[in-house]
Amino acid sequence: MAEFEVCELQGMRWVQVRLRDETVRAEAGALSHMQGDIKVSVRLPSPLSALKSIISNEALVRPSYTGTGVINLESSMGGYHPFEVSGESWILENGAYWASEGGVELGLHREHMWTSFWGGEGFIDYQTKVSGYGRVVLNSPGPVEEVTLNNDRLLVEGKLVLARTEGVDYLRRRVSALVPSIFSGEPVMRVYRGTGKALVCWTPYWNRQIADMIRR
Repeated sequence: MAEFEVCELQGMRWVQVRLRDETVRAEAGALSHMQGDIKVSVRLPSPLSALKSIISNEALVRPSYTGTGVINLESSMGGYHPFEVSGESWILENGAYWASEGGVELGLHREHMWTSFWGGEGFIDYQTKVSGYGRVVLNSPGPVEEVTLNNDRLLVEGKLVLARTEGVDYLRRRVSALVPSIFSGEPVMRVYRGTGKALVCWTPYWNRQIADMIRR
């Protein structure tokens, strides 16, 4: 099993992967440097998969690294969260995928048309779906917490939920009725409902937040 470690230095964080005759995949352009007997390969997508990737703004190809050695991925002021996939399927927010073991299957999940439209993603929104067995690493703006839903609802403002199991549905709703919402200033919320798990980043790291404020 490949070893994923989140390293930190001078307020920057990155993922270090140790391979012993194993395979991992990573987001396109994520590699910083590597050492050892490691071969890089790229599987070209089918025309349909390529079209879906273009529509979703998800990476068209994700390189595979096979062999023995150490891989260091790019650093950022945000964070990274490794978690285990054990036979279930997880749907990831756009841009949340960072790396995974070779036994993890990558696919695409399409949101319902009206949900994606009211969520500001247009009528067609594809998100990365991971399934199978192995470790997956999320690209996160801050620390990640796991929330368990048991026929329950989770309401959040914005893209705080980075991943959810397939049994958790997503839609957009106002907190209260239309007129009270307007006067109270309550926004339209993202509602996650059902039974399963969600990985949530409630707040970014302070240096990431300051950098985002400067960019605006």
